[in-house]
Amino acid sequence: MSIQIMSRVVLAAALTFGAAGCQKADDAVVTKLDEISKKLDKLDTIEEKLAGGGALGARPQAPQPRGPQPGSPDPGAVYSVPIEGAPYAGPKNAKVTIVKGFEFACPFCQRVIPTLDQIEKDYGDDVKVVYKNYVVHPQTATTPALASCAAHKQGKYKEMAALIWEKGFNANRNLGADNMQAIAKELGLDVNKFKADMNGDACKKEVQTDQAQLAAVGTRGTPAFYINGRFLSGAQPIDRFKSIIDEELNKANERIKKGEATVDNYYAKFVVQAGKKKL
Repeated sequence: MSIQIMSRVVLAAALTFGAAGCQKADDAVVTKLDEISKKLDKLDTIEEKLAGGGALGARPQAPQPRGPQPGSPDPGAVYSVPIEGAPYAGPKNAKVTIVKGFEFACPFCQRVIPTLDQIEKDYGDDVKVVYKNYVVHPQTATTPALASCAAHKQGKYKEMAALIWEKGFNANRNLGADNMQAIAKELGLDVNKFKADMNGDACKKEVQTDQAQLAAVGTRGTPAFYINGRFLSGAQPIDRFKSIIDEELNKANERIKKGEATVDNYYAKFVVQAGKKKL
């Protein structure tokens, strides 16, 4: 059996246990998913090298999006996901906004980071990525969510998030408050303000609000993406993202050309206002 076929068999088996994303589960299951994710990465690397050399032919196409599953968002529908005040990467306003619902205890939320980084490079100012909390494992993921909120209040969300992954999640899943404070100190934050914000009502409310807004439109696991309001679940191949991004970019260009919206108000008008408020 070829490596390509073997990797697909492994992937299919892994997906049975939710390998493309994290659902509510105990820590042992999350650890197992992390192990599966790393094995898939190795298989993908081998496959890409062989495919590039022509030994096994062209790389298989990414699976096509399926229709809506019972209790899940319709991938063809547009859902209203507010983003005001949320941390983001990219321009202040963009024709396409990707909302990432995630938690810091999910290996697949980390696995998809390079995909989003590549999308930012490929699309430039046309794409904005917004980060919203969806805590699947509250005992481990709530504290880093609050820590990232506190860092955001000091203008250091991106730097804090990167170090939470590096020195929290990757470092023996050390996502406790003491480590979050150590990371804040390393970043040069006002630690007293950081601790106050991390334990304060504002950040708790922000995390709860993110959770409620994402749950309302059908989020049940992480990572969950809404691309101009269109749902994509899990750590999918970049082609799956680009297919939706390109469709939404074409729509935005057409509407802006007709004078129906501007780049500044496009997301508010055609996603937040026009999108479905509930699943």
